[in-house]
Amino acid sequence: MVLVFEAAFVQAPEHRPKPVVSEVGGIPVIDLAPIHHLDGSLESALPPELEDLVAQVEAACLEWGFFQVINHGVQPGVVERAWAAARGFFALPPEERSRVRRDEANPLGYYEAENTKNVRDWKEVFDMVIYEPAFIPSLAADGKDADEPIQLRNQWPQSPPGFREALEEYAKATEVLAFKLLELIALTLNLPAKRLNGFFKNQTTFMRLNHYPPCPSPDLALGVGRHKDAGALTILAQDDVGGLDVKSQSDGEWVRVKPIPNSFIINVGDLVQVWSNDKYESAEHRVSVNTIKERFSIPFFFNPAHYVMVKPLEELLDENNVARYEEFNWGEFLMTRSNSNFKKLDVENIQIYHFKKSK
Repeated sequence: MVLVFEAAFVQAPEHRPKPVVSEVGGIPVIDLAPIHHLDGSLESALPPELEDLVAQVEAACLEWGFFQVINHGVQPGVVERAWAAARGFFALPPEERSRVRRDEANPLGYYEAENTKNVRDWKEVFDMVIYEPAFIPSLAADGKDADEPIQLRNQWPQSPPGFREALEEYAKATEVLAFKLLELIALTLNLPAKRLNGFFKNQTTFMRLNHYPPCPSPDLALGVGRHKDAGALTILAQDDVGGLDVKSQSDGEWVRVKPIPNSFIINVGDLVQVWSNDKYESAEHRVSVNTIKERFSIPFFFNPAHYVMVKPLEELLDENNVARYEEFNWGEFLMTRSNSNFKKLDVENIQIYHFKKSK
């Protein structure tokens, strides 16, 4: 299907992108080289170079909720094969892409009509889980967990050749990086490096291929509307076109994330905000489009198991820092958010502030 501009894509006036978005005051760039010289996992007795790295990650999470990483350990050839797979898939005829189209029963595969905050995004996507089967809750009519979880399996297209192998290779390499980043974040909270790792047994992590075609009205529409990521961490590869905008936590202005070759963009999601009891904030971001160039990106959404109950970590709480959130189930939260992306609803989709405790 070729995207045809219509009223469903039009953002409210206050959310439309400005003609020029600043790249000044840029997102922090962090060199992860020190983590590759460690023997085994990250431990509490840190060498000086790792202490400095942890301090950089802490500052970036506090000031932006976003940062870019270089020397991340994912080999360039692995990334290039993933890019080739993405470009090859979206170059297929529409009828070929639609053979693996998602529906309400299976949220994996190709889709070209996603909504963010009930406004349609100017993009098309392909979604896959990194472990099969992935288990998600089956929501009953009252919105609560039904008895048996749903098993999700990927819908793999027959072409382009090597598509599945390239993406599985990329997912495996990126998962290694995700756990290292998770351990760094745990260390910034003065916790043992592996404190959060247990939540990711039977994880619901998924990966997405994004394609943003040239848009005839980039002043009215967005590739992805303003939002915060629901999970723990997002690891994003973006091409050299650019378009990712992050809202500055200091002044509320939108800042364009300038592409850096051989880098990834990292942002903390809602779960890290809750686990840290608001020490860190999940940053709002969006994607702007243009009239000339198509854009590709590959986000890796690092998510825990569907049965994980999410609440502020006990070790961070005391009489001066009481829990700011009620406990909630990750799987129910994920599915409620996903359903609102699949179809336009008459109500706001669920957010973590709905679980905020009253002061």
